[in-house]
Amino acid sequence: MKVAVVQMNTKSNKEENLQKAEGFIRQAADNGATLVSLPEYFNYMGEEAGKLANAEEIANGQTVELLSDLAKQNEIYIHAGSMIEKHSEQKSYNTSLVIAPNGKIIGKYHKIHLFDIAINGVSSYMESNSIEGGDSSEMVELPFGKAGMAICYDLRFPELFRKYALEGCNILFLPAAFTQYTGMLHWETLLRARAIENQCYVIAAGQIGSHLPGKVCYGNSMIIDPWGTVVARAPEKEGVIYAELEEERVKSARESIPCLTHRKPQYY
Repeated sequence: MKVAVVQMNTKSNKEENLQKAEGFIRQAADNGATLVSLPEYFNYMGEEAGKLANAEEIANGQTVELLSDLAKQNEIYIHAGSMIEKHSEQKSYNTSLVIAPNGKIIGKYHKIHLFDIAINGVSSYMESNSIEGGDSSEMVELPFGKAGMAICYDLRFPELFRKYALEGCNILFLPAAFTQYTGMLHWETLLRARAIENQCYVIAAGQIGSHLPGKVCYGNSMIIDPWGTVVARAPEKEGVIYAELEEERVKSARESIPCLTHRKPQYY
C-alpha cells in the first residue's frame, strides 16, 4: 500500500486551503498513492474567533463533499487529518475522518486530549476554550489492516496507542499542528517511540510554518515503520512525501520481539 503524507501551511482562508489540499491529493494520486493523509486543521487555521464561523456539519459539509468526490474520482482512501466540526453555539469538535474510495466515511474520531499548555516565557494555548474533547477511540479497516486514529496532542498519551496495538492495528494516524518549540524537543522522539512500542507504522502529517501571530508549526511530517525507522520525512516546505507500507516489516518486528503486541500484560 503506497501512502502519501501531505504537509501544509494552512491559514485563515478556507477556500484557498481547500484548493491547496485538493491539489496535493490529486498530485499524490497521480503518483500512485492509494492512501493520502492530511494534517490537523488542514482546512482552517486562524484566530480563535474564526473557529465557530468555519466549523461545518460532517453530513453535506463543503469539506467532506470535496474529499468524498476526490476519493471517488481517484479511487483512493483519504485520511482527512482534522477539521472543525460543528457541535454547539460555544464549541466545536476537532474531528478526523477516513473516507473510502467509494466516497463514504468509514472512520470518525474526535480529538480526546486537547492542547492546553503554558510554557513559561515561550507560549500558552487553551484548545479547550473553543473545542469540545472526544471520549472514545476509533479504528478503521484498510487494505493493509486496521488503523488507529489520533490527533496531535494525543501523541503524549501512550495508553491510546497501546489500546490500538492490542486491538490489532498495523497503522497509527497522527495528524498534527505541533508547535515549533515543542516539536524541536519531542516530535520525532515520541513518534518513533509510538512506532517501536506498538510495532506499527506511524503516519504523521503535519502543519509547517507561521499561521498567525504566535503560532508557528514544526513540520517534519514523517512516515515511520514498525522498527522505528523514519522511512520518509518532509523537507521544510509544503509538499507530499511517500512510502510503501510493507506487511513484512510489521511481521518481522513482531516475530523478532514478540513481547509487545502478541500478548496482553497481566496488569491491563
